[in-house]
Amino acid sequence: MAGTSPHAEFESLSQLVQELVINGKELPQRYVHKGGDHGEIGASFPVMEVPVIDLGLLSSSSDIAGEELKKLQFALSSCGCFQAINHGIARSFLDEVHGVAKQFFALPMEEKQKYSRTVDGIEGYGSDKVLSEHQPLNWTYRLYLTLKPEDQRKLNLWPKNPENFREILHEYTIKLGMLTEVILKAMAKSLNLEEKCFLNQYGEGATMTAKFNLYPPCPRPDLTLGVKPHADASAITFLLQDKEVEGLQVMKDEQWFRVPIIPDALLINVGDQVEIMSNGIFKSPLHRVVLNSERERITVAVFCNPESDKEIGPVEETHQ
Repeated sequence: MAGTSPHAEFESLSQLVQELVINGKELPQRYVHKGGDHGEIGASFPVMEVPVIDLGLLSSSSDIAGEELKKLQFALSSCGCFQAINHGIARSFLDEVHGVAKQFFALPMEEKQKYSRTVDGIEGYGSDKVLSEHQPLNWTYRLYLTLKPEDQRKLNLWPKNPENFREILHEYTIKLGMLTEVILKAMAKSLNLEEKCFLNQYGEGATMTAKFNLYPPCPRPDLTLGVKPHADASAITFLLQDKEVEGLQVMKDEQWFRVPIIPDALLINVGDQVEIMSNGIFKSPLHRVVLNSERERITVAVFCNPESDKEIGPVEETHQ
């Protein structure tokens, strides 16, 4: 596709993906991920026993809180992620968040393209940025938006359809902002550090971005990926999983593991910034997304990033 703009290339690739889904055609080479680069894709992988943490217990003053903090410390130092339950966000509201994502992706292509990312930008609807002709493409569409600070929101890229999209996303931002404070404090306490030491580095002007992900059915899930292996550059990441279709895999001890679905839980993982703050005790996990040959998968990831001018470094141990 030499000579075409990234936007034109995305449009033609989008049509190609849709045709493949409908007609079951062969997978184009641009989507083939070499097994040697990212490990086996088609093999069956074991399920990871991701620790389940009750967030309601973390802020209590009982002995149970201490046990839950030990579980948190183990989770983040072993696999870098945990399933958060009792997080204070109603099941019905999480269903609404997932619902507006599903409704948006179901819109006609011409409607979604009103919110397309620009050639040089990352925000908006489309594919991930194509940086080179040899880059393997991910089998995914996404809608990427800035949530915080509010004055940096590009509201022209926030869908008006479904009509409650903006309201739901704004409310979700507030709820996750409050959870971020709870979790960063608990992370510090689990290491016997001063409660606000991570939060202070994170800063009051921290940023939050959301990525709504659609992984269409793929005729050859053994050859391509929804997202190639990567670690998040965030402080922490919240993932609202699809309740019915698995796809996330995490690497531990040089092996890929499937991350199970726990309905109504939020999957929370450490990003590179908290790995640095914890002096490497907490691990920012390598993860990827595999595909399903028959069913689409929709997820919502929110990335919480420290204030841009904050200097991030290992927190010095505080002696009490």
